[in-house]
Amino acid sequence: MDWQDISGNWVLVPPRPTAIVHFLGGAFVAAAPHVTYRRLLERLAVQGYVIVATPFVNTFDHTTIARTVLQDFDRALEILHTKMLSKRYLPIYGIGHSMGCKLHLLIGSLFSVERSGNILIAFNNFSARNAVPLVEQFSPVFAVEFTPSPLETNQLIAKSYQIRRNLLVKFTNDTIDQTTVLTDVLQNRFPGMVVAQTLSGNHLTPLGPDVNWQAGTVFTPLDAIGQWVRQEVYRELHQLERTVLRWLDPLASLS
Repeated sequence: MDWQDISGNWVLVPPRPTAIVHFLGGAFVAAAPHVTYRRLLERLAVQGYVIVATPFVNTFDHTTIARTVLQDFDRALEILHTKMLSKRYLPIYGIGHSMGCKLHLLIGSLFSVERSGNILIAFNNFSARNAVPLVEQFSPVFAVEFTPSPLETNQLIAKSYQIRRNLLVKFTNDTIDQTTVLTDVLQNRFPGMVVAQTLSGNHLTPLGPDVNWQAGTVFTPLDAIGQWVRQEVYRELHQLERTVLRWLDPLASLS
């Protein structure tokens, strides 16, 4: 199972797919999601999820980014159904991290899409002044802000967001997370349909390639140290993976 570039998206197709995941990463790591989120995405693919990870470059116009990544995803989906998945129905889930959450929320509020649910990890909805250092020095005359602004985003979600089933994840050591506000907005819109969980970790927990420690013919103390380091490094990420997979399929048996 290898990564493929399909219409500008990075795609993984497992042998017997059960659903499709549209993944959008954080603002400064989204250009190569198959690298920066490799461990998480490949773990999902092993469990039977087709991964369509759409890269993007951050600008101040988040509405345009949302429209563009949706168009890229739809093109990939058409190719997948034509050449690899036949025409059979597979449910589609959105998964976003940080700014990727905002893009999924905008997609679900501004466009007509079919989603079985969204997973929103470490939601970030900062203003441009707080998100981009020295932004006012770039434009000293005119106020520079993301489109839509944080307030406009929350208002749009409260009024127009269409995806009823949502999992919201925040981490214990994340100083830029704004999941609490989003949880209130979504629970008011869809009572009983929103699950919010707090896990150990920080804003960067979802990132990281896998680390495979290959023991030699004879298991040595160095091998033991290597395996311990791998276990500690990925303990929090593994917890996130299990949480996501359990929400996607509560009946699945996870190792």
